[in-house]
Amino acid sequence: MDEIPEGFVAHSRKSPLTDPWEPLYARSMPDRLVLGVRVRTEHCNSRSMPHGGFLAALADNGMGLSVGMNLTAAGQAAGGLVTVSLALDYLGSAKLGQWLEFDTDFVKLGRSICFAEATVRADGVPVARARATFKPLETRATP
Repeated sequence: MDEIPEGFVAHSRKSPLTDPWEPLYARSMPDRLVLGVRVRTEHCNSRSMPHGGFLAALADNGMGLSVGMNLTAAGQAAGGLVTVSLALDYLGSAKLGQWLEFDTDFVKLGRSICFAEATVRADGVPVARARATFKPLETRATP
């Protein structure tokens, strides 16, 4: 088994979308959640590189969780977030066995819309840049 970088633990937020990609890892920082995964065949396209859709889904997930952390820290409770837009620029490619990190490096909060940017790195080398816009959902009152 390949070593997992220090500070990463099993990602606790499960989803039917990400279940086939497990194990996923997370490192909690004061202002963001960094996702990590070791590239396996299940993540790859026919050229044995991580599929762009895989990178986009995990970048979206990491940015959304980071925005949620920042909203909570700012006292702006939200009933979750939905992605309004998502764009990725692919800068390079990763290979089987490499460690991928999805690190949100910019968050701007608003009451009705929030913005985030992230860098995807393979063994520390940037392979994609992501930008997303999120809409906070209203919290539901419990009866």
